[in-house]
Amino acid sequence: MLELAVTIGMTVGSFLLFGYWFRYTCVLILSTKTVRDYARAVAAANRLGFLEIQERLRGCASANLDQIHAALDRDYGVIVSLMSALSREGDGQASLETGMLQLNYRCMAAWSRFSRRFSMQSSCRALEEMSQIVAYLANLMGEQAASPAAA
Repeated sequence: MLELAVTIGMTVGSFLLFGYWFRYTCVLILSTKTVRDYARAVAAANRLGFLEIQERLRGCASANLDQIHAALDRDYGVIVSLMSALSREGDGQASLETGMLQLNYRCMAAWSRFSRRFSMQSSCRALEEMSQIVAYLANLMGEQAASPAAA
């Protein structure tokens, strides 16, 4: 009985530590800054609204969160499809980061929908992180498109 309790405790602890590592790594990835920001150019070229959404989320109390969520999902879909068209072999580190951020986007989308019932602030924070992920992916896509190897 004691062995079962220890095993369950270690398993739960491992999952919690993995979740903490995953969230911390995603936050670190999103906090990196590049020499040139391509996100604005990509947003303008593809009529994406994530930059305006970031501004609207500053006044969270007056925001229509369902509409913002739908707009972010649209922008995210456009960016992911454009990135898959530009993807190159040999970008292992970038693809690992992209995969982690895509999983984090889905987790934050689920958290935003769930938390909207009991905390508007929590839902806004999740939407803000989702918009940061879209901006990061747009910037990454712009870098890939502008690099000489893409030609």
